Amino acid sequence: MKVSDILRVKGNTLYTVAPDEPLSRAIEIMADKDIGSLVVMEQGSLVGMLTFREVILCTVRHAGVLSDIKVREAMDQQPRTCGTQTELDEVRHLMLESHARYLPVMDARTLMGVISFYDVARAIVESQNFENQMLKAYIRDWPVGEEQGAGPRL
Repeated sequence: MKVSDILRVKGNTLYTVAPDEPLSRAIEIMADKDIGSLVVMEQGSLVGMLTFREVILCTVRHAGVLSDIKVREAMDQQPRTCGTQTELDEVRHLMLESHARYLPVMDARTLMGVISFYDVARAIVESQNFENQMLKAYIRDWPVGEEQGAGPRL
C-alpha cells in the first residue's frame, strides 16, 4: 500500500498557514477545524510544519504568553516528508524514527496532502481486516474431501 492510497480515501482538504501569521490564529484554526497540524507555506513552498507538539513547546518556552508570537517561531522548520509513491512500511518507520505524528506529502515541490499516524494505523487495520476476511472465505470454501491443514497429498 502506498501513501497515494491513503490520500485517495482521506480526501484532499489541506489546511495551511503562513509563517508570519500570529501563532494564536493558527491555534484557533487547529481548534476550529479539529486538526492536529498545519502545513506552513510561504510563496507556494513548504517551509515548516506546525503541530500541537510545537504549540505546546512554544507555550512552555514563553510561559503561556503567545500574544506576539508568530508561527515561524514555533514551527518545525525541517519537517520530514514523504511522497505519494512512498510505501506504507517506509512511512511507518519514518514516523516512528522521527516521532512525527504528521507528514506532509510532496510530489516534487507540490504539497499533495498530510497523512497522520492515525491515517496510517487505520489503513493498516483495514488492510488486515480485508486479508482476514479473504482467509476466512478461503477456509469456508475449502474443497470437499481434503482435510484442512493437511496440505497436498503426494
